[in-house]
Amino acid sequence: MDQMFSRFQPAALSLFRFITGLLLLQYGIAKILKFPAGTQFDKVELFSLIGAAGMLELVLGTLLLIGLWSRIAAFILSGEMAFAYFIGHFPRGFFPLFNNGTAAILFCFACLYLATAGGGPYSVDAMLGKKN
Repeated sequence: MDQMFSRFQPAALSLFRFITGLLLLQYGIAKILKFPAGTQFDKVELFSLIGAAGMLELVLGTLLLIGLWSRIAAFILSGEMAFAYFIGHFPRGFFPLFNNGTAAILFCFACLYLATAGGGPYSVDAMLGKKN
């Protein structure tokens, strides 16, 4: 069973990187580009803490999505998500289920994993032959 699934690991890593980047990119688009309208991020100002987070998610989420400088982008995003949790969620309570911090924790550790594992074989980094 282990051998059967392990041969799909490289493709699964690339897919995991792509989906993580896409999910982070959606937050950046909502915060910076205000799309779709009617979200909780409609009143985010560009030069605010949440606006800065949105810029990171927009730019670095795109880099993660395409797999360019994957390790660096993922490392920075991991730190951003840790800050997001401890600044925005943890003060509202200890348990992530109650302070709505579950996504921030998951993104933090997903990006930390990607920072160590890289972008996988289906990435711009792999096409350029980089060992980021």
